[in-house]
Amino acid sequence: MPKEASGGVPQTSSHHPRFWKFYRTAKGNSPVKEFLDKLSDDDVAAVLAEMEYVAEYGEQVARKLRGEIYEVRVSGKDVIYRILFATEGRWSQVLLALHAYTKKWQEARQDDIDCADKRLADWRQRGQAFRLSRKRPKTAKV
Repeated sequence: MPKEASGGVPQTSSHHPRFWKFYRTAKGNSPVKEFLDKLSDDDVAAVLAEMEYVAEYGEQVARKLRGEIYEVRVSGKDVIYRILFATEGRWSQVLLALHAYTKKWQEARQDDIDCADKRLADWRQRGQAFRLSRKRPKTAKV
């Protein structure tokens, strides 16, 4: 549950501003952005507003599904959407949008959570490979 100030408003809990990043495949595709592109303008606005709410108050206002995977729940005009994400970065300031879908079941399906887990592992593996490729060899002191 989020910490609440007077009036029932959740308090922000981080000195490091949180921001959203969208997972990209190795080929550069962004499945969550592609999902959002197919929605109506009103539904996109609702999804983005809820994502901003999570960015402001952190994962404490999202639902933890499994391990490091959280979900943002959004009511669209005639449908309910889910954005699955994980926190990244030294201070968990990056909210990494991994998977998005239209809710058709009461609970999040395991294959949707598995997809988010696989994308998070892929993100981290490619990030680690990139960081290793940029390290400079140590030079010997003379």
